[in-house]
Amino acid sequence: MSILKFISLVALSFILMELLSYILHRYIFHGLFWKIHKTHHESSHSLFEMNDLFSLSFSISAIVLMIAGLQENILESIYFPIGLGITIYGILYFIIHDVYTHKRFAKLKTDNRIINIIKKAHQKHHQSAEKIGNEPYGLFLFDYELFSRKLKK
Repeated sequence: MSILKFISLVALSFILMELLSYILHRYIFHGLFWKIHKTHHESSHSLFEMNDLFSLSFSISAIVLMIAGLQENILESIYFPIGLGITIYGILYFIIHDVYTHKRFAKLKTDNRIINIIKKAHQKHHQSAEKIGNEPYGLFLFDYELFSRKLKK
């Protein structure tokens, strides 16, 4: 596999993770698994919440894929770049969502406009602690123009 194909698989996996996360969050986490996800919408002072089980399952999937990819030539395996794309998504999700937006593990500040727009959009989602939540359900997938205007106000 060429380097270009490898990088393309990583990028595609990252994009598909956001699409999958949006669908799971909207229809499964706010549906069938609401009792678990609800812990994320309630005020809590604990370091961990039941909702972290979802992130753990994505992490395990990524690790399994990367280990499977390491069993063969890394550039010939489709498993490793897919696992890497999921991992990159997970790292960004953790930093932007858990650390910066929810301040769960550390208090970070940034003047980065894009990250602040993402934070504003996610805060909109958390305006309600009800099962039928507010858009946006994705971390990166939302109307940037709308929240960019709200950030200026």
